[in-house]
Amino acid sequence: MISTVYIAKNVYGGDGLGRLGDGRVIFVPGAWAGEQVRAEIVEEKKHFVKARLVEVVESSPERVSGNAGDSSLSSIPGMVYANLSYKGECEAKESQLREFFDRARLKVEAFHSTTTTSDCNSLNYRNKVVYHFAKQKGKWVIGYRTEPSHEIVDIESDPLARPEINAKLAEIRKAVLTLLTTGPEAIRRDTERKGNVTIRWTKKTGVKWWVGDAPKGLVLKETTCGKDFEVPADGFYQVNPEVGEELVKAVVAEYEKGKAAAPDVLDLYCGVGVFGLCCNPPKLTGVESGRQAIDFAKKNAEAQHHSPTPNSNIRFYAERVGQNLKRISINSHTTVIVDPPRDGMEPNVPKWLADSKAPRILYVSCDPATLTRDLKTICRSYDIESVRWFNMFPRTARFETLVVLKKKIA
Repeated sequence: MISTVYIAKNVYGGDGLGRLGDGRVIFVPGAWAGEQVRAEIVEEKKHFVKARLVEVVESSPERVSGNAGDSSLSSIPGMVYANLSYKGECEAKESQLREFFDRARLKVEAFHSTTTTSDCNSLNYRNKVVYHFAKQKGKWVIGYRTEPSHEIVDIESDPLARPEINAKLAEIRKAVLTLLTTGPEAIRRDTERKGNVTIRWTKKTGVKWWVGDAPKGLVLKETTCGKDFEVPADGFYQVNPEVGEELVKAVVAEYEKGKAAAPDVLDLYCGVGVFGLCCNPPKLTGVESGRQAIDFAKKNAEAQHHSPTPNSNIRFYAERVGQNLKRISINSHTTVIVDPPRDGMEPNVPKWLADSKAPRILYVSCDPATLTRDLKTICRSYDIESVRWFNMFPRTARFETLVVLKKKIA
């Protein structure tokens, strides 16, 4: 069935939201706020339906192509904002973030966005890509996998990847196809079983790639805020170097604001130590569950002329944050930085932070749902001082957020 609907807004994930005549919500990917569209229902639930965009009847001024499917970029999995202007994308994302805070009944005076030099070009920013490969219709394809079908879209030139990666892409694709189609059968089967190829680029290391798991011992060199960091090939580092730099600068600036009262830093979910080490505090404690990441955090501290030894003021611990709260010390001189994975903090951590004596907490998040879930508990004892969001992943649904929290005065 095809219906004509008005799109009231774009929800988190990018879908346009409207309502049918019977009151049910309709979600239409590729339709933008303010548009009148014709959409074909493809899935029906009790309270909502999902639909396919058929025709744009009245177009948003922020649409960058005239109708459904006009842009070749929209065929790339994950590029939900391919047919929307960068301005329209930013407006949609900020609106979504505001809605998460409103639903959680979290009081925020103002939301701030961070612009960077990369805003004029919202493509070709990713320094890491992972392509899957499989034989489809008798032909090997290498590219991004769609959900939920798992069909692979062949990628010969990637609009999201850095130019340096694209320059090597044809060569890498040829090498992978050679592994899949020539030589001993054992190698071909092993390559097919691994199922993906990862490509990473850094300014100091150049382009590196591998099939399956990352080679042991391969180390990448990154630079953030003028400091050099070594990262294991399979370790986490922000995929957008320019916006990642702005995020770290914002964390450092917020730390500096409260440094006089809370000079010590507790860096939870610290990874290889980027936030804590860039703050350069007199005392730093980092906690991260990954032992390899902690080993690199210690190496990075040593390389930056710190000495992470048991007797020093720079210490890193390989522990799960939620399982070791009694061993983690927070006092009235501590600034806490938290940067958990997308699932947010373990269930017991927000209450522990709410009960702490830390004057300020700097919460970095890549998921507004788990962020606001955690904040509902923390804000029993803390006020939200500021919220700043960063378009770390242009053209896609996701973004990063920095929330600064200040201890309530008793």
